[in-house]
Amino acid sequence: MTSTDSGTIRLVDRQPAVSGAEMVAALVPPPQFDGATFDTYRADPSFPSQQEAKERLIAFSLGGGPAERGGLFRRAKKVPEMKPGVYLDGGFGVGKTHLLAAIYHAMPARRKYFGSFIEYTALVGALGYQKTVELFRGADLLCIDEFELDDPGDTMVMTRLLGELVPTGTRLAATSNTPPNALGEGRFAAQDFLREIHAMASSFETIRIDGTDYRQRALDGHAEVCDDAAYRAAIDGAAASGVVSDDAFAELIRHLATVHPSRYVRLIENLSMIGLRDVITLQDQSAALRFVAFVDRAYDAQIPVRATGRPLDEVFGEEMLAGGYRKKYLRAISRLNALTHS
Repeated sequence: MTSTDSGTIRLVDRQPAVSGAEMVAALVPPPQFDGATFDTYRADPSFPSQQEAKERLIAFSLGGGPAERGGLFRRAKKVPEMKPGVYLDGGFGVGKTHLLAAIYHAMPARRKYFGSFIEYTALVGALGYQKTVELFRGADLLCIDEFELDDPGDTMVMTRLLGELVPTGTRLAATSNTPPNALGEGRFAAQDFLREIHAMASSFETIRIDGTDYRQRALDGHAEVCDDAAYRAAIDGAAASGVVSDDAFAELIRHLATVHPSRYVRLIENLSMIGLRDVITLQDQSAALRFVAFVDRAYDAQIPVRATGRPLDEVFGEEMLAGGYRKKYLRAISRLNALTHS
């Protein structure tokens, strides 16, 4: 992949490759959450579970339950010990990833890792299962964002991997995606997560986080769409000082099928803006799910998106929004709305 300081490139010309060592080195919070702390998590007072979750996770990060201070004649009250794993249960946009990154930054650990489920399973594919176990054995903390429940094979591999690590002292923190056919407005239900990882369920404490999608609080709820002139002005303006991609939407969708989702982060590496021309509504579920994974990585990197054609909040058809992956699509729409306004 050629690198440049500024100018316009096409994502369809990039064929990203990544070694096992590079994959391990990338297991840190995305740039958006470099500075994520418990102090910078803004708990919504309308939803007390957010502050309660924050306090519980601070205790988890410190290694369990610190004793409450008592008076001169009062016995100190011990906070219950926590399980080795915590599962952050809540809808999209309530700050689960922020809190997950805050755990990572706050825990005084020598060896800790932070990655999406896709990144961990890709590492198993690159190194092999046993070498991955050896790599993580003795690690203090594994943070797993967007634990995918819709691939039984990968779920089984991850459950088995975690099952080998917990007895050696590794602590776990996870958020999850939704399994197929689990409908609902943006909820990632704990019972679905625990059922799918049944062999490890007893190792996790569920921490509920209620709330509304913070990304939509300051937006009008729709993705911005550019006319041709505004699009060209945005792309050319950004290309003067950074690297900008400019692709026909249909061509990019076809290209995503040739790149493993774990490499999407390298596909968008060093970009200051993503340009998509002639957006259409997707009809193929596999293509739509790949685009969701692409949007997740773009959002992690906080790369603004400019687009022509259909508004990006209309990229998933009505049948898709009524189907089993509804919550994934709604989360992607939420993120696209934010990126087109940034």
